[in-house]
Amino acid sequence: MATISTTKSAPAKEMSEACAAFLQSLNTDQRGMATVGYLELERFYWYYPPGNRRGLALRDMDDDQRGLAFAIIASGLAQRSYGHTRQIIALEALLGELEKEWGTVTFERDPELYYFTVFGDPSGDDPWGWRVEGHHVSLHFSIWGDEVIAVTPLFLGSNPAEVRQGPQKGLRILGDREDMAFGLMESLDAGQRSKAILFDKAQYDILTYNSTKASLPPEEGLPASRMSGTQRETLLALVTEYVGQVRTELSRQKLAAMREEGIDGLHLAWGGPVDRSKGHYYRIHGGNFVVEFMNQQNEANHIHSVWRDVENDFAYDVMREHLLLYHVL
Repeated sequence: MATISTTKSAPAKEMSEACAAFLQSLNTDQRGMATVGYLELERFYWYYPPGNRRGLALRDMDDDQRGLAFAIIASGLAQRSYGHTRQIIALEALLGELEKEWGTVTFERDPELYYFTVFGDPSGDDPWGWRVEGHHVSLHFSIWGDEVIAVTPLFLGSNPAEVRQGPQKGLRILGDREDMAFGLMESLDAGQRSKAILFDKAQYDILTYNSTKASLPPEEGLPASRMSGTQRETLLALVTEYVGQVRTELSRQKLAAMREEGIDGLHLAWGGPVDRSKGHYYRIHGGNFVVEFMNQQNEANHIHSVWRDVENDFAYDVMREHLLLYHVL
């Protein structure tokens, strides 16, 4: 079964407790906004631009409720990624000011327009999950009993990718996943680089976009089997940058499985020049594992990045197997 689990029940238990505490703090109207059935199609809808979502927004919570809402995020993410998420949310205020200066206001930029949704009953026996979503943040976790059965899609973005003026000048929230990729590309010889680069110009966005089920061509680019030992270590470090976004008990098992299976099947694909000042894109793809990164918009200062499990996003594979075993002749 394609699950992400742990011998300890701490992650599932803490997520259940965090979501239950959050729901208990809400009044009837708030709870109606924050809760959706686990089997409803809404759970499979996700998107990362600004806009209204089905869920309870931070702006509709009091301070205590906001604290409980952020505790949900902390129950699923590693501390570092939790910090990144809070920074991305706070960055909306700066983006709003920058767009006014640029004369390019298109959306309301508001750090309180992030929506929290609980799918199903976190205190019950059936599968349930939670989602946190707003501009450049899209988190999806599914839980069943003592197991966390899905943690993807997991999307984080940043606009600007690098703050270039004001008190926060130099801030690069997602800079590590960009720097490691450039380090890897710069280490390739001419033959390796020609195999890795698929597009002369980076596309406008990640290829999987906000599809419910990630759809990509067969693995393309430079396979890990054609990399040196040092390059393979860098590739694995880049993979860890994404998988390690979830709390350690969950990421450790996924990374151990990938190491056991070997990383030869992973492929590095690049789009655009190997030039930080120009639009660039990469993905790491092998079997069900997909990572995509894009920094092309706003003159290469606007990041989109996502980790996906092709077969088990939204716990699709786990639920399908359960239905086949127990509900189909």
